[in-house]
Amino acid sequence: MYMSQIKEKKNKENKDILNQAHQNFSKGLNSYAYFKIHNRTISTDLVQDTFIKTWSYLVRGGKIDIMKAFLYHILNNLIVDQYRKHKTLSLDDLMEKGFEPKASEFDPNFDILDGKTAQLMIKCLPDKYRKVMLMRYVQELTLKEISLITGKSKNNIAVQIHRGLEKLKLLYRRA
Repeated sequence: MYMSQIKEKKNKENKDILNQAHQNFSKGLNSYAYFKIHNRTISTDLVQDTFIKTWSYLVRGGKIDIMKAFLYHILNNLIVDQYRKHKTLSLDDLMEKGFEPKASEFDPNFDILDGKTAQLMIKCLPDKYRKVMLMRYVQELTLKEISLITGKSKNNIAVQIHRGLEKLKLLYRRA
């Protein structure tokens, strides 16, 4: 009888811990999941699964030092699993099934630069954008590789590439 009282007390403590975590972090977890998934229903389900997994961990006797970090770690893993479930179709597979992509002259989203024009326009960019754009799109280097070559952080490189693309779009519109 004493063991059942201890187990009951532990379950109540775990319930209180999880309720407090839900009150404190559910809104942020939902926002984060929606930002990553862009589907309200799936993101809400992933957050609920996060709390279910956390409950299971606590019931098995797991100890959580930093609840917020633990919840976001679980949620990140669930988001990765969700991305893995979502299969993409290749253009070859679609064409085998009879899909024929057609270009429309009137579609404003069909403005695609050909490779030579893009390379010429990249040469018109300021030096700091031109170098990273050439490394990324001509030499096809990853952000990590560019970071190692330039000695700048991957985040800095990503920002420069983004800004370079914005400037490239402006150049294209003017041409």
